[in-house]
Order: sequence, then C-alpha cells, then structure tokens
Amino acid sequence: MSECTHDCSTCSSNCSSRDKKSFLEAPHELSKIKKVIGVVSGKGGVGKSMVTSMLAVAMNRRGHKTAVLDADITGPSIPKMFGIREKAGATEDALLPVRSKTGIELMSVNLLLENESDPVVWRGPVIAGTVKQFWTDVIWNDVDFMFVDMPPGTGDVPLTVFQSLPIDGIVVVTSPQELVSVIVAKAVKMAGLMDIPILGIVENMSYVKCPDCGKKLYPFGQSNTASVALEFGLPLLAALPMDPDASKCADTGTIELYTSMEIEPAADRVEALL
Repeated sequence: MSECTHDCSTCSSNCSSRDKKSFLEAPHELSKIKKVIGVVSGKGGVGKSMVTSMLAVAMNRRGHKTAVLDADITGPSIPKMFGIREKAGATEDALLPVRSKTGIELMSVNLLLENESDPVVWRGPVIAGTVKQFWTDVIWNDVDFMFVDMPPGTGDVPLTVFQSLPIDGIVVVTSPQELVSVIVAKAVKMAGLMDIPILGIVENMSYVKCPDCGKKLYPFGQSNTASVALEFGLPLLAALPMDPDASKCADTGTIELYTSMEIEPAADRVEALL
C-alpha cells in the first residue's frame, strides 16, 4: 500500500478522509441550475428515458424552467422523443442547448452528430468525458430542474455523473419482474456509496388498462415493487401503465402532448426539493 499524498485527484482509493465534493465540476460560468435529478436504472429496457421525459414535461407544465441532459451517449433517445432534429448551437467557448417546442432545454450527443443514426463507438473514458462536458461547456439558462437521463448500470458514466455533478437526488426506474429487487439493490447501493439521496422508485410498464372495461391487466404478473421499496425504506412514487398513447407520442416526437396523472406523485416529490 503506497503512502497517502493527500492528492485525491490522482488516487483511486475510497478512503474515509476523501471529500466527495472535491470531484464536483463547476458548470459553465453563464449557467444557472438550481436542482439536478438523476434518473437511473440497474438494467436497460425499463423505460428510463420515457420517465425522464415525462418528469421534465410535468415540471415544465407546472411553470418550472426545465432541462434534460442526455447522458446515455451510446443510446440517446431524448431528441427523438421531443421531435428535435436541429443541431446544438455554439459560441466561441460554449455549447448552446436546443429548446423543445414548450421551452425545455435539451443536450444530447445526437444534437452534435452529423447524422443522428451514426453509432457512437467510443471507449468509456471518452464517453464519460463527453457527459462531463455537457455540464461544464453548455450554457444552461436559469434552470429550475435539470433531469439527467443516465445509461443503465453502474459503469463509467453513472460514476462520472455522481462524482462530477451536484446531484440533489435520483429516481430509480424499474419494471414489475422478479429481478426488480436486484435492479433496485444495485442502484441503492451505488447511491449510498456516493452519498446521493434517493427520491424514490418509479415502476414502469406496471399494467395494461382494458380499453373496454378499464380493468387493470398485469402481463408481467403481479408486481412486488412495493414490497421491495418497503424493504429499502423508499417510497414507490408511481406505477406507470403500458399506454399505447405514450409510445405513439415518443415515436412521433410529441411527448410534450402526452398527459399522465400517474407521474404526478413523482413530480410532487421532485418539486419538493425547491
């Protein structure tokens, strides 16, 4: 074991004396961001980007200035959901986010690529560095709530976001399957290691509502997310249905037209941070 040099920037050890705030990066000097919310999952395919978009739209409708930082570099979907095809602007020393139809500020790697279908074939450190630049090099204008759409898992990008951005809380997105406890456990333990507060759990694809009688049908079986949330002492903020209207709005870039009463309790929890 080498002797401590007290220079945490070059050290990988997780000692008790390390000040986690020492890793935080300052945003662009012209940016103003009040609250930063991470949207995470332990695995892919649970609708994390959908939940991110729905929360951003809900907070925007409540009169808050809202932004989305798309940290899912290799699988960005935020621009498509908002119907954004234009490229991000730039000044001599900064990038400028694109505004959606209702004024939500967005930054994603797809807004920088020549063709949105071009694959991002980069190694982890380069991807993590790009996410950091979305924070340090973009001018975010008087944002009340910034939602960070994170890639699944606990790799380079989530670690970079947790260390570099002043995250005020995370929302864990999951689905109603038996491995939900593993998904939640991974996210909870990583957040605990990084001293990041967890706002609660959102269960996506919880049920399908019969269009004829309104009865709730459970294609994945009865959910156990509520009991898992209780096990970890976390609130279940929302149980979102599998809604064809939501899928259509996401596919056509009109997510800002979609209304979901089920997401409102999660929006309440986020709003309480102000």
